[in-house]
Amino acid sequence: MGAKRVVRRPHPAVRFLAGRYIGYEQDDVTLPLHRGLPSRHVTLIISLRDPVRVRAQTGTVAASGLIGGLHTDPVLIAQDRTQCGIHLELHPLGVRTLLGSSSADLSGHVVALPDLGRPALAQLPDRLASTRSWSDRFRILDEVLAAAVAEPLSVSAELAEGWRLMSDAAGRVRIADVAAEIGWSRRHFAHKFHKETGLTPKQVARVLRFEHAGTLLRRGQVDLSRLAVECGFYDQAHLSNEWRAMAGCSPRTWIREELPFLQDDDILGCPD
Repeated sequence: MGAKRVVRRPHPAVRFLAGRYIGYEQDDVTLPLHRGLPSRHVTLIISLRDPVRVRAQTGTVAASGLIGGLHTDPVLIAQDRTQCGIHLELHPLGVRTLLGSSSADLSGHVVALPDLGRPALAQLPDRLASTRSWSDRFRILDEVLAAAVAEPLSVSAELAEGWRLMSDAAGRVRIADVAAEIGWSRRHFAHKFHKETGLTPKQVARVLRFEHAGTLLRRGQVDLSRLAVECGFYDQAHLSNEWRAMAGCSPRTWIREELPFLQDDDILGCPD
Protein backbone atom coordinates (compact mmCIF):
# COMPACT_ATOMS: atom_id res chain seq x y z
CA MET A 1 0.00 0.00 0.00
CA GLY A 2 2.76 2.47 0.87
CA ALA A 3 1.51 5.94 1.80
CA LYS A 4 -1.85 7.45 0.99
CA ARG A 5 -3.46 10.77 1.83
CA VAL A 6 -7.02 11.85 1.19
CA VAL A 7 -7.84 15.52 1.71
CA ARG A 8 -11.25 17.15 1.80
CA ARG A 9 -12.57 20.58 2.62
CA PRO A 10 -15.30 20.60 5.27
CA HIS A 11 -18.89 21.47 4.49
CA PRO A 12 -19.20 25.24 3.77
CA ALA A 13 -21.24 25.76 6.94
CA VAL A 14 -18.32 24.72 9.16
CA ARG A 15 -15.33 26.08 7.25
CA PHE A 16 -14.83 28.85 9.80
CA LEU A 17 -14.05 26.04 12.25
CA ALA A 18 -11.84 23.84 10.09
CA GLY A 19 -9.81 24.36 6.93
CA ARG A 20 -9.14 20.77 5.86
CA TYR A 21 -9.66 17.15 6.82
CA ILE A 22 -6.56 15.10 6.01
CA GLY A 23 -6.91 11.33 6.04
CA TYR A 24 -3.69 9.33 6.06
CA GLU A 25 -2.77 5.67 5.82
CA GLN A 26 0.73 4.21 5.66
CA ASP A 27 2.27 0.78 6.20
CA ASP A 28 5.95 1.50 5.61
CA VAL A 29 6.82 4.25 8.09
CA THR A 30 10.57 4.36 8.74
CA LEU A 31 11.04 7.48 10.88
CA PRO A 32 10.43 6.69 14.58
CA LEU A 33 9.53 10.32 15.32
CA HIS A 34 7.66 12.92 13.28
CA ARG A 35 8.14 16.61 13.98
CA GLY A 36 4.81 18.38 14.37
CA LEU A 37 5.71 21.86 13.18
CA PRO A 38 4.17 25.16 14.31
CA SER A 39 1.40 26.40 12.02
CA ARG A 40 -1.57 28.75 11.95
CA HIS A 41 -3.90 25.93 12.97
CA VAL A 42 -4.98 24.23 16.13
CA THR A 43 -4.38 20.55 15.37
CA LEU A 44 -6.77 17.69 16.09
CA ILE A 45 -5.44 14.19 15.38
CA ILE A 46 -7.52 11.02 15.51
CA SER A 47 -5.86 7.63 15.16
CA LEU A 48 -7.90 4.81 13.68
CA ARG A 49 -5.41 2.24 14.95
CA ASP A 50 -3.01 2.50 17.89
CA PRO A 51 -3.13 5.56 20.19
CA VAL A 52 -1.21 8.67 19.14
CA ARG A 53 1.83 9.27 21.36
CA VAL A 54 3.02 12.86 21.60
CA ARG A 55 5.91 14.43 23.49
CA ALA A 56 5.05 18.07 24.19
CA GLN A 57 6.07 20.79 26.66
CA THR A 58 3.87 19.27 29.36
CA GLY A 59 5.10 15.69 28.94
CA THR A 60 3.99 12.62 27.00
CA VAL A 61 0.32 12.22 26.10
CA ALA A 62 -1.16 9.08 24.53
CA ALA A 63 -4.75 8.75 23.29
CA SER A 64 -6.75 7.83 20.21
CA GLY A 65 -7.67 11.48 19.81
CA LEU A 66 -5.59 14.54 20.70
CA ILE A 67 -5.87 18.28 20.21
CA GLY A 68 -2.95 20.70 20.34
CA GLY A 69 -3.00 24.50 20.47
CA LEU A 70 -0.78 27.01 18.71
CA HIS A 71 2.89 26.56 19.52
CA THR A 72 6.30 27.91 18.55
CA ASP A 73 8.44 24.79 18.89
CA PRO A 74 8.18 21.25 17.51
CA VAL A 75 5.89 18.62 18.96
CA LEU A 76 7.39 15.14 18.64
CA ILE A 77 4.98 12.42 17.54
CA ALA A 78 5.98 8.75 17.87
CA GLN A 79 5.31 6.80 14.68
CA ASP A 80 4.43 3.13 14.31
CA ARG A 81 5.37 1.34 11.11
CA THR A 82 1.67 1.12 10.23
CA GLN A 83 -0.63 4.05 10.93
CA CYS A 84 -4.02 5.36 9.87
CA GLY A 85 -5.93 8.40 11.01
CA ILE A 86 -7.33 11.85 10.33
CA HIS A 87 -5.77 15.25 10.92
CA LEU A 88 -8.07 18.28 11.25
CA GLU A 89 -6.78 21.81 10.70
CA LEU A 90 -8.86 23.91 13.09
CA HIS A 91 -9.03 27.70 12.97
CA PRO A 92 -7.88 29.21 16.30
CA LEU A 93 -10.68 31.77 16.31
CA GLY A 94 -13.25 29.01 15.79
CA VAL A 95 -12.10 26.89 18.73
CA ARG A 96 -14.32 28.87 21.12
CA THR A 97 -17.40 27.63 19.26
CA LEU A 98 -16.15 24.03 19.24
CA LEU A 99 -14.94 23.79 22.84
CA GLY A 100 -16.67 26.63 24.67
CA SER A 101 -13.34 28.26 25.53
CA SER A 102 -10.63 30.06 23.59
CA SER A 103 -7.71 28.37 21.87
CA ALA A 104 -5.47 30.18 24.37
CA ASP A 105 -6.33 27.43 26.86
CA LEU A 106 -4.66 24.93 24.51
CA SER A 107 -1.60 26.97 23.56
CA GLY A 108 1.58 24.96 24.09
CA HIS A 109 -0.44 21.96 25.29
CA VAL A 110 -1.64 18.66 23.87
CA VAL A 111 -4.88 17.36 25.40
CA ALA A 112 -6.65 14.01 25.03
CA LEU A 113 -10.16 14.42 23.60
CA PRO A 114 -11.89 12.75 26.60
CA ASP A 115 -10.36 15.42 28.86
CA LEU A 116 -12.15 18.24 27.04
CA GLY A 117 -15.55 17.47 28.53
CA ARG A 118 -17.16 17.27 25.08
CA PRO A 119 -18.76 13.82 24.58
CA ALA A 120 -19.18 14.29 20.83
CA LEU A 121 -15.42 14.78 20.46
CA ALA A 122 -14.51 12.00 22.89
CA GLN A 123 -16.59 9.55 20.84
CA LEU A 124 -15.06 10.53 17.50
CA PRO A 125 -12.25 7.92 17.38
CA ASP A 126 -14.69 5.02 17.84
CA ARG A 127 -17.22 6.48 15.39
CA LEU A 128 -14.62 7.09 12.71
CA ALA A 129 -12.99 3.68 13.17
CA SER A 130 -16.36 1.96 12.72
CA THR A 131 -16.40 2.77 9.00
CA ARG A 132 -13.78 2.13 6.32
CA SER A 133 -15.06 4.79 3.93
CA TRP A 134 -13.19 8.10 3.89
CA SER A 135 -16.32 9.83 2.61
CA ASP A 136 -18.33 8.52 5.57
CA ARG A 137 -15.59 9.56 7.98
CA PHE A 138 -15.55 13.09 6.60
CA ARG A 139 -19.35 13.20 6.76
CA ILE A 140 -19.20 12.31 10.47
CA LEU A 141 -16.74 15.15 11.05
CA ASP A 142 -19.08 17.56 9.25
CA GLU A 143 -21.95 16.43 11.48
CA VAL A 144 -19.99 16.92 14.71
CA LEU A 145 -18.76 20.38 13.70
CA ALA A 146 -22.22 21.38 12.46
CA ALA A 147 -23.70 20.51 15.86
CA ALA A 148 -21.22 22.91 17.47
CA VAL A 149 -22.10 25.65 14.98
CA ALA A 150 -25.71 25.50 16.20
CA GLU A 151 -24.54 27.50 19.24
CA PRO A 152 -21.70 29.68 17.91
CA LEU A 153 -19.47 31.72 20.21
CA SER A 154 -17.92 34.30 17.94
CA VAL A 155 -14.94 36.58 18.44
CA SER A 156 -14.95 40.27 17.57
CA ALA A 157 -14.98 41.31 13.93
CA GLU A 158 -11.87 43.42 14.55
CA LEU A 159 -9.89 40.47 15.90
CA ALA A 160 -11.00 38.27 13.02
CA GLU A 161 -9.93 40.93 10.54
CA GLY A 162 -6.57 41.31 12.25
CA TRP A 163 -6.00 37.57 11.97
CA ARG A 164 -6.97 37.64 8.30
CA LEU A 165 -4.57 40.48 7.52
CA MET A 166 -1.67 38.69 9.19
CA SER A 167 -2.52 35.35 7.56
CA ASP A 168 -2.93 36.80 4.08
CA ALA A 169 0.48 38.46 4.40
CA ALA A 170 2.07 35.24 5.72
CA GLY A 171 3.35 37.23 8.69
CA ARG A 172 5.15 39.81 6.53
CA VAL A 173 3.30 42.80 7.98
CA ARG A 174 3.92 45.26 10.81
CA ILE A 175 1.75 44.58 13.84
CA ALA A 176 1.21 48.32 14.31
CA ASP A 177 -0.16 48.54 10.76
CA VAL A 178 -2.59 45.69 11.41
CA ALA A 179 -3.80 47.35 14.61
CA ALA A 180 -4.27 50.66 12.82
CA GLU A 181 -6.20 48.97 10.01
CA ILE A 182 -8.77 47.53 12.44
CA GLY A 183 -8.98 50.73 14.48
CA TRP A 184 -7.28 49.48 17.63
CA SER A 185 -4.09 50.53 19.37
CA ARG A 186 -1.21 48.10 19.04
CA ARG A 187 -1.34 47.39 22.77
CA HIS A 188 -5.07 46.64 22.75
CA PHE A 189 -4.72 44.41 19.70
CA ALA A 190 -1.83 42.48 21.27
CA HIS A 191 -3.80 41.99 24.50
CA LYS A 192 -6.97 40.74 22.80
CA PHE A 193 -5.01 38.58 20.35
CA HIS A 194 -2.99 36.88 23.08
CA LYS A 195 -6.07 36.35 25.22
CA GLU A 196 -7.83 34.54 22.36
CA THR A 197 -4.98 32.52 20.80
CA GLY A 198 -2.38 32.11 23.55
CA LEU A 199 0.34 33.66 21.38
CA THR A 200 1.19 37.30 20.77
CA PRO A 201 0.78 38.82 17.30
CA LYS A 202 4.57 38.89 17.00
CA GLN A 203 4.81 35.17 17.78
CA VAL A 204 2.09 34.30 15.27
CA ALA A 205 3.84 36.42 12.62
CA ARG A 206 6.96 34.29 13.23
CA VAL A 207 4.90 31.12 12.87
CA LEU A 208 3.29 32.37 9.65
CA ARG A 209 6.67 33.20 8.07
CA PHE A 210 8.00 29.80 9.13
CA GLU A 211 4.91 28.06 7.77
CA HIS A 212 5.25 29.87 4.44
CA ALA A 213 8.88 28.77 4.20
CA GLY A 214 7.79 25.17 4.81
CA THR A 215 5.18 25.43 2.06
CA LEU A 216 7.77 26.64 -0.44
CA LEU A 217 10.19 23.88 0.58
CA ARG A 218 7.48 21.32 -0.11
CA ARG A 219 7.08 22.82 -3.57
CA GLY A 220 10.76 22.37 -4.34
CA GLN A 221 12.21 25.76 -3.41
CA VAL A 222 15.51 24.67 -1.87
CA ASP A 223 17.58 27.82 -2.52
CA LEU A 224 17.64 28.94 1.11
CA SER A 225 18.97 32.43 0.39
CA ARG A 226 16.11 33.10 -2.01
CA LEU A 227 13.65 31.41 0.34
CA ALA A 228 14.70 33.70 3.19
CA VAL A 229 13.99 36.81 1.12
CA GLU A 230 10.63 35.54 -0.16
CA CYS A 231 9.43 34.69 3.35
CA GLY A 232 10.45 37.92 5.06
CA PHE A 233 13.57 36.82 6.93
CA TYR A 234 16.58 39.13 7.18
CA ASP A 235 18.87 36.60 5.52
CA GLN A 236 19.60 32.88 5.28
CA ALA A 237 21.15 32.84 8.77
CA HIS A 238 17.95 34.29 10.21
CA LEU A 239 15.90 31.65 8.38
CA SER A 240 18.14 28.84 9.64
CA ASN A 241 18.00 30.10 13.23
CA GLU A 242 14.21 30.35 13.16
CA TRP A 243 13.95 26.90 11.59
CA ARG A 244 16.10 25.36 14.33
CA ALA A 245 13.98 27.05 16.99
CA MET A 246 10.65 25.96 15.51
CA ALA A 247 11.51 22.62 13.89
CA GLY A 248 14.32 21.45 16.16
CA CYS A 249 16.66 20.95 13.21
CA SER A 250 18.18 22.82 10.28
CA PRO A 251 16.20 23.31 7.06
CA ARG A 252 18.46 20.88 5.21
CA THR A 253 18.03 18.20 7.89
CA TRP A 254 14.26 18.59 7.63
CA ILE A 255 14.44 18.38 3.83
CA ARG A 256 16.43 15.16 4.06
CA GLU A 257 14.44 13.45 6.83
CA GLU A 258 10.84 14.66 6.54
CA LEU A 259 10.22 16.15 3.11
CA PRO A 260 10.09 12.83 1.19
CA PHE A 261 7.02 11.88 3.24
CA LEU A 262 5.23 15.23 2.85
CA GLN A 263 5.14 15.92 -0.88
CA ASP A 264 1.96 17.49 -2.24
CA ASP A 265 1.65 14.71 -4.83
CA ASP A 266 0.88 12.27 -1.99
CA ILE A 267 -2.55 13.89 -1.84
CA LEU A 268 -5.14 11.86 -3.71
CA GLY A 269 -8.01 14.29 -3.81
CA CYS A 270 -9.77 17.24 -2.29
CA PRO A 271 -13.45 16.90 -3.20
CA ASP A 272 -15.91 19.54 -2.08
